[in-house]
Amino acid sequence: MHRPTRVTAALSAVVLAAGACSASNGATAPSAVPAATERSGAAAAGAPGAAGIGDPDFPTDGNGGYDVAHYGLKLRYDPPTRDLAGTASVKAAATQALTRFDLDLHGFTVRKVTVDGAAATFARDGDELVVTPPTVIAKGASFTVAVDYAGKPDPVRNSSNLGTYGFIPTKDGAFVTSEPNGAKTWFPCNDHPADKATFDFDVTVPAGLTVVANGEMTKPPATAGGRSTFMWRESHPMTTYLATITLGKFQVRTGKTAGGIPVYVATDPAYARQLASLYTTSAKVTDHWSTVFGPYPFSSTGGVIDDFSAGYALENQTKPMYGGFAPDQSIIAHELAHQWFGDSVSITRWKDLWLNEGFATYAEWMWAEHTGGATADQTFEGYNGADRSEIWQYPPGEARRDDLFHNSVYTRGAMTLHVLRRRIGDDKFFELLRTWTRTHAHSNATTPQFIALAQQIGGKPVKDLFDAWLYSPTRPTIVR
Repeated sequence: MHRPTRVTAALSAVVLAAGACSASNGATAPSAVPAATERSGAAAAGAPGAAGIGDPDFPTDGNGGYDVAHYGLKLRYDPPTRDLAGTASVKAAATQALTRFDLDLHGFTVRKVTVDGAAATFARDGDELVVTPPTVIAKGASFTVAVDYAGKPDPVRNSSNLGTYGFIPTKDGAFVTSEPNGAKTWFPCNDHPADKATFDFDVTVPAGLTVVANGEMTKPPATAGGRSTFMWRESHPMTTYLATITLGKFQVRTGKTAGGIPVYVATDPAYARQLASLYTTSAKVTDHWSTVFGPYPFSSTGGVIDDFSAGYALENQTKPMYGGFAPDQSIIAHELAHQWFGDSVSITRWKDLWLNEGFATYAEWMWAEHTGGATADQTFEGYNGADRSEIWQYPPGEARRDDLFHNSVYTRGAMTLHVLRRRIGDDKFFELLRTWTRTHAHSNATTPQFIALAQQIGGKPVKDLFDAWLYSPTRPTIVR
């Protein structure tokens, strides 16, 4: 994620069958089977899945007891009424014998839930959709839960760093950016980056509008009866917060980078003059980072500029979203670096967010040097010379829930990488980055794993460096 104030903040999925959403006030339609068991209940065989995935800083985010493989979202959205409806099919595998499990869902009226085609009981508990299957799901078994729901999406508002995020209705459609936990504002899910899955999107909107989602279109849009349906597929695992179905009136340009990677960019008519530069810069940056960080991890690249003043950009997988501004090369470089750092290699817990934002911010510094601007060393010295900077009181290795996207996570995170580069040298540093992106491609990783790999590849002690730069609430004195 990146905030165009120059304080960079990067916002940078498993198998679902048919899916659709529609939201109201979290109402639950009458279930066709007896009411779900009490949340405190237990069963002789199996037990309820936890109502959180186990991240201590976000204890209610995500859910336990299963691992999602794929989301299938079959949705219909009407911008004038702001009604979203459809079916979300979630294919998962049980990590324990399950008598009950939760999905994250904010708002909406849930009309029906099935598990492997059989009617399931369900109840609402805040942002938890509690599902009780008709029989216990055995540990290791695959199952598909389908949720039929409808209503008016209610995005997260007035967050400490980001303002509004999630499914955000706009005058002609919707701007959909969900970091850190806004995916539940538009589809039922395991809403935490530790559970990645593949996605299929089948979205119907009024004719004349365009739906832009992750991955690639599986077939050309089909229009009938005044409505158009767009079908997209992201075949690489993706965190829920990176999923998007941003929609509205867009001008689109497609093609390939010089290196042969397909490109899809779109701009709201208000930013029509930026279409060519967004295309050219996105293609150029993607190819360059492929030589620095290793092969591009996805099947296409691109970006979208919408006419919604979000105040930030988000690295939605394959298609970064720029909310209400024309991004410069630095911001595009930041968001596309996230395709490696954050999108392909995703964090396991939110306190490690510097692994996303610090790396993408350092990529900005490297892009500036690559294009004839300040060197990374000059940029580092500029920040390090600020005696009273706020970043010295906030250790970036322990991102805080109430201030997750603090400038320190970006800037001091990037400074950590530069000090590491100074210590182990350029050859080892870039070998480290390429090994990191290759070893953890399309999966999750943690800060201790990165530190261990830096020690292994660099061949020099690094604990003192990381202790000072990631975990000390004071200005580090170690600069190499």
